[in-house]
Amino acid sequence: MKLADRLSPNSDSRGPAPIDMLVLHYTGMQSGEAALARMCDPAAKVSAHYMIDEDGTVYALVPEEMRAWHAGVSYWAGARDINARSIGIELVNPGHEFGYRPFPPAQIGALIELANAILARHPIPAWRVLGHSDVAPMRKDDPGELFPWKELAEGGIGLWPGENADPGEAKVAGLLAHYGYDPEAPLEKTITAFQRHFRPTRVTGMADAETRMLLAGLIALYDARKGKAR
Repeated sequence: MKLADRLSPNSDSRGPAPIDMLVLHYTGMQSGEAALARMCDPAAKVSAHYMIDEDGTVYALVPEEMRAWHAGVSYWAGARDINARSIGIELVNPGHEFGYRPFPPAQIGALIELANAILARHPIPAWRVLGHSDVAPMRKDDPGELFPWKELAEGGIGLWPGENADPGEAKVAGLLAHYGYDPEAPLEKTITAFQRHFRPTRVTGMADAETRMLLAGLIALYDARKGKAR
């Protein structure tokens, strides 16, 4: 892993919250250098702890013990100040606005190495490794449906569900909230975020049978893993 320091002034104290979340983003800008410049600009008031370029170079921007400003207005499992309890990683990618494309192997390899090191330092459970769109489904699409969540889960970073018995459409909202999604967000937006993460081959915002069965499988996996962690 190639590591470079590029200290950002955009950070502050975390306060008493534990570091128990890892939130992944794409930069959504036309180049990595433009993203670095923005995250190091005091006027922009945005940052992340790390940025990973497409060649695998990892830029350290904010010390992990500080709060970086990456999640914005967000929610997960009852918490709204996601920045205070998370580490944020930006992946260089133009995003949906500027020509969304697959994440190169060198970039994902560096991410896996970095994420494993972060998980070794902090008690972040697999079910709290999330995308920006998971914690802000009304505003964000990243890291998007091309992000290889399954590959990360196979490397011990995050969860990846199999299908379970169809719980029926009426239970979808409750199951999404049980996992951590914002119960006040429009259901279509939340389903879209879930599909981008766990059913990326077809992102519709509709809770079809495959989506429902994957959601049921995720909840079964989540409940089992969370129960063992107690």
